[in-house]
Amino acid sequence: MRPREDRRALAAAVAVVVCAWGASSTLLACTSYRDDCWEVMECAPAPEPTFCDGDPATTIALDECGVFVSEQGDDNSAGTKDAPVKTLQHAIGLAAYGRGHGEAATRRVYACGGSFEEKITLPSGVDLWGGRLCDGGDWSYDGSFGGPNHPTIIAPPVGIPLRVIADDKEHATSTVFGVRVEAADSSADDGKSSIAMILSSGARALVQDSVIVAGNGKDGEPGEDAPSFRANVGVVGNHGVDACTADSPTGALEVVTVCEDGIESTGGYGGDGGLESGGDGAPGQPMPAENPDGNGLGGTGAGSARCSDGANGMGGLDAGRADGAVGAGYLTEDGWMGIRGDDGKKGGVGQGGGGGGGSRSRGPMVACPAGRPQGGAAGGSGGGGGCGGLGGKGGGYGGSSIGVVALQGSAVTLEATRVMTGNGGNGGVGGTGQPGGGGSPGGDGGLGAPGSQMWRACSGGFGGDGGRGGDAGGGLGGSSYGVAAHSAYVGIGPDATIQLGKPGDGGLAGNAAPDDAVGQGQAGDSMPYRQFDVPNPVPPH
Repeated sequence: MRPREDRRALAAAVAVVVCAWGASSTLLACTSYRDDCWEVMECAPAPEPTFCDGDPATTIALDECGVFVSEQGDDNSAGTKDAPVKTLQHAIGLAAYGRGHGEAATRRVYACGGSFEEKITLPSGVDLWGGRLCDGGDWSYDGSFGGPNHPTIIAPPVGIPLRVIADDKEHATSTVFGVRVEAADSSADDGKSSIAMILSSGARALVQDSVIVAGNGKDGEPGEDAPSFRANVGVVGNHGVDACTADSPTGALEVVTVCEDGIESTGGYGGDGGLESGGDGAPGQPMPAENPDGNGLGGTGAGSARCSDGANGMGGLDAGRADGAVGAGYLTEDGWMGIRGDDGKKGGVGQGGGGGGGSRSRGPMVACPAGRPQGGAAGGSGGGGGCGGLGGKGGGYGGSSIGVVALQGSAVTLEATRVMTGNGGNGGVGGTGQPGGGGSPGGDGGLGAPGSQMWRACSGGFGGDGGRGGDAGGGLGGSSYGVAAHSAYVGIGPDATIQLGKPGDGGLAGNAAPDDAVGQGQAGDSMPYRQFDVPNPVPPH
């Protein structure tokens, strides 16, 4: 057991008495010292014990030693044995700052055995001695009608039942004795976890002859599915102009599909019409980095041979399945924060189709009629590619069940205390991705002169389909910890026991079969003590 640093530990130390005698055997003075003063090199006089010091189970409860609280009390009362207050938090305030009228702070609360449905904050150095027998005004603990079997129950319907915070008294320690702290299922601030006790940074507590109970964690919520309908389709290509309608026919203008995230798919413009030869069509965009199959290339213009159509654009890549949540989560002032599964990525945009090649107007026995414009037919533009589908959202984490959370710089010691935790919640399933939008057809090439054998211009290619949005990863499974700490001192005595629940499973990825572990979140842990070695993060999405 770690030595206590408050007045009761000092008073309990065995003292050595050193007396000075005069020449006539007259007693001049006596001074009391700690028996270990030569070892610790601190030989200041030991403090005198008071009636308030001693074992919480046997020390007589006196008005000058603390504030008294009972279910049948009244918060307008003075907080004495004969006039107790009703709520624990009010009693703690009186104990920390005094009852008024110049009375010094007692730094202790005596609480009747009974149930208090409130969450309380205890400053370090203020004791909470519960399980008192209040019938008949006895206020004793040892030898009462139930003693340890009738503790003071702290059981609010929501929230953290007991929080210990650092006080302005350096290294002050609170003794929590004879209480049963009960956290309801999924009652922590995140609405998922159940945490019975938190020590804020710098707080110090000794928990004796008590029971700490955390309820079950809640299953994580499923990630939001992306829309089930397809993403936006590509824009249909423009048609090319017919022959003999202009001296220099311009190929059909490109079309641009603009997706919600600003990414564009462009169908290539058609080739110009000419007299002796037609122009080539432009390729569709975005061009793939590698394109051995010639996807989306523009068609060639007519020369000695007819023109060619634009090539169809490449389809956008389907987004893969996202990763499941990995890690232990994080400790914060609110308790514990889990990790969601990764969101699914957006599917790739489809490439626009290539523009069709332009034609020519002159050839053997072929020409535009006299008096008419002389240009050949112009090519149609490629169709726009479809937009990529949206990804699903990651599955939520399952809530954890934790008896005690000790944050950075705090210290907690458990003696003759039982800690019981519930089950961690399962991680939520990841959301499903959205199907990609369809690519659209290119525009038709312009026609030759009516009644002639003049070659027509060529059509633009189809835009590629958009890729499917990715399925999201599953959330982290909740854990069951007796004590969870980050850079804190934790002492668990040999007479303390920890009874654990089961950890939660990690959530499955979106669209995953029950036996498909790809994208599944990590399962939780079940451990009497877990040290968190990472700092508190910025809260994730």
